[in-house]
Amino acid sequence: MIITTTDLNKMESRYRARLVNCLSGVKSANLIGTVDLNQQENLSIVSSCFHLGANPALMGLIFRPAVVERHTFENIISTRYFTINHVSKVNIEKAHQTSARFDKDVSEFQATGLTSVYKDDFHAPFVKEAVIKIGLELRQSIHLEINKTELVIGEIKMIDLPNELLMPDGFVDIVGAETIGVTGLDSYHSLLEGQRYSYAKPDVPLKKMNLQGE
Repeated sequence: MIITTTDLNKMESRYRARLVNCLSGVKSANLIGTVDLNQQENLSIVSSCFHLGANPALMGLIFRPAVVERHTFENIISTRYFTINHVSKVNIEKAHQTSARFDKDVSEFQATGLTSVYKDDFHAPFVKEAVIKIGLELRQSIHLEINKTELVIGEIKMIDLPNELLMPDGFVDIVGAETIGVTGLDSYHSLLEGQRYSYAKPDVPLKKMNLQGE
């Protein structure tokens, strides 16, 4: 089957959204924790989180066009702080439910049964049930004119994860954390143990490594 731009443009909008969202393969599933200036908590699931750089340590998020209220985006812009929390296998249903359009004065933490927790005076709530938690401060927000979406770039200020998941060389065992991935808008996937390889160099055979990087 060949699908062209003309075909895409003729599709019903939700069908097209599901199709295109699947094409990039398995993506990360994360819960974004924020509060507004009145300390009203908000929690939303996103699949657009990505690594942007290690020095400084930056992560990015893409938010859909602000044609309706985008509580998470608005909170990040106003307070400049947010958290990224890995979705685990045991919390998939609660995490997915945060995508419902709750009113601004409703906390998705309370509505879904997830627990907010604050750490070391960080200004945004973490998800207590998340095994891997990251606290970030807004560094830049860019409006993408091509499709009216918003790119948010945050600098990592705090990482909270179990000691046993951090390998001697800095590798993080997300399989051990039971972190899950997502395809499309609603399909969640358990991750299988991966295979690590040595740093690739020309004319040097690759070496398989264990989880500890040896």
